[in-house]
Amino acid sequence: MNEKKKMLGDERRKAILAKLKANNEPTTGGELAKLANVSRQVIVSDITLLKARNEPIIATSQGYVYIPHSSIGGVERTVACQHTPERTEEELHLLVDHGITVKDVKIEHSVYGDLTASIMVSNRKEVAQFIEKISTTGAAYLSELTDGVHIHTLIAANEQQLVEAENALKEAGFLIENK
Repeated sequence: MNEKKKMLGDERRKAILAKLKANNEPTTGGELAKLANVSRQVIVSDITLLKARNEPIIATSQGYVYIPHSSIGGVERTVACQHTPERTEEELHLLVDHGITVKDVKIEHSVYGDLTASIMVSNRKEVAQFIEKISTTGAAYLSELTDGVHIHTLIAANEQQLVEAENALKEAGFLIENK
């Protein structure tokens, strides 16, 4: 009998953390569940506990990623945009094609206040995976709750990349400008 034993509490969270730190690619909850021989729901709880301990873990559409604060690097800027759900892929392609990492999307909800969701896409492949995940799960874009109005946190290697990306957003009609 060679049945794999379930990992318990602290041992499991240490293994999850080690796996995430060792991977440069996102790791799915299913992969972590298989590693620890527990359900995906147990992994979700473990990730929540690890985040509560200030471990820099983010959940992306591709899986969990450990991102030490020092490794994000570059320059950040927030931009306010508005568009229909059908133009999401176009907007994300425009940004990643300018060398931008789209860190997150935020909306201001009338009941819940500020809501933020991690996106963490840096190239067309990651954009495609994000769009596919939205499509296959039937999930809605956060911006659908606010008539398309949303804010992105953008990360770039330098200020010039951000300026060029922001100009491209403006030219494409995505950017909400101060009036």
